[in-house]
Amino acid sequence: MSGVSVRKLFGTDGIRGVANVHPMTPEIALALGRAIAHVFREHAHGRKQILIGKDTRLSGYMFEDALAAGICSMGVNVIQVGPVPTPALAFLTRDMRCNAGVMITASHNAYQDNGIKFFAADGFKLPDADEARIEELISSGEIAKVRVPPDEIGQAHRIEDARGRYIVYLKNTFPPELTLRGMRIVIDCANGAGYRVGPMVFRELGAEVFEVGCEPDGRNINDGCGSLFPERAADRVRESGADVGIALDGDADRVVVIDERGEIFDGDLLMWLCARDMHARGVLANSAVVATVMSNLGLERALASLGIELRRTAVGDRYVVEEMRRGGFNLGGEQSGHVLFLDDSTTGDGIMSALQVLALMARSGKKLSDLNEGFERFPQVTLNVGVERKRPLEALPEFQAVVAEVERELGDAGRVLVRYSGTELKARVMVEGRDEARVQELAQRIADQLADSLAGGA
Repeated sequence: MSGVSVRKLFGTDGIRGVANVHPMTPEIALALGRAIAHVFREHAHGRKQILIGKDTRLSGYMFEDALAAGICSMGVNVIQVGPVPTPALAFLTRDMRCNAGVMITASHNAYQDNGIKFFAADGFKLPDADEARIEELISSGEIAKVRVPPDEIGQAHRIEDARGRYIVYLKNTFPPELTLRGMRIVIDCANGAGYRVGPMVFRELGAEVFEVGCEPDGRNINDGCGSLFPERAADRVRESGADVGIALDGDADRVVVIDERGEIFDGDLLMWLCARDMHARGVLANSAVVATVMSNLGLERALASLGIELRRTAVGDRYVVEEMRRGGFNLGGEQSGHVLFLDDSTTGDGIMSALQVLALMARSGKKLSDLNEGFERFPQVTLNVGVERKRPLEALPEFQAVVAEVERELGDAGRVLVRYSGTELKARVMVEGRDEARVQELAQRIADQLADSLAGGA
């Protein structure tokens, strides 16, 4: 169970909300640009520049210009790279020796939403302390008092070869002795940031590619397509007789993979496939995988059967990365499809993750469906409970008593997890066990008691 952040702007993955509604307004974006430029200008050596990328949302233009104006007003230059995947922005930030990177995206959300997330010069997401400093600069009004003289104002310019640099980088993560020739691949880019890069990478490696969700219009991002709605890609796999399907989300940092039968492989199953392969080749660092508390108990059991430890973190890929860096691990991720290969990338990368699975297929000569063995998924039920305010869960004795009862019933053949959402006024109740119907009943019992306990409080 988790506590509640005191921050008002930043959630578990940057700032996110409805476009043109606080906090996702151009005024806040302008202030954020000023604040991040101020923070990184203090530590910059030599050239001062910040990279800005975005996904394909209509509102991205508005936030891009507001951020650029704020950054330039603080004496820092801006490089704009247009629509690129979030992991491309992370790579380009460090590759181009920028002081920081800013990505404008709401990931898998509908087009009406947007968000802003920041990367440090090393390509990793900003730590909580830096985000807190940026938020304090804005909320205190301190940043409004900081100005540079006219002759120090920064410049903004756009570069056109950013996607090409990223494509070369991705291809270099694919084993040079392997090829995708003869492989038929469906790729669904969710009408998002990967719509140009994704198909090009797989074609250049030799695959025959069938495109889905590669016609963004500013409003159709994640609209019935992509990793959140992989059924469309699965249908195309079956119709075309493809060997595999790849479904990205709106900013292409997460992926689900689809086998030739149309069966969907989520992040847990992808981590299992990659961990088993890396362990067999002797390249899985410290015989461990890092995942969040949401990953299925089946993943933990499957890994344990090979002597691989599963280390769990709070929800959010930033916390997975922090644990990976702290413990020297090189594979981790989330059930939602963020998979992190820390030897090659600083953040989740849907295209890179897909390339690792394709390399596994090419190396083994097996169909993806034949590689799915040794993993028994436990039925998992998650229910949302609306809340007016996020009271500490440990302060609800009747609720705690019900949770304890359910945990005793499940024993070591199940799990209970209750936490508040980091972005919404909701609590999430997750229960796992061997009997799906019983798991549903137990989850509902906990959710009902939580709702009653919260309603009875002051």
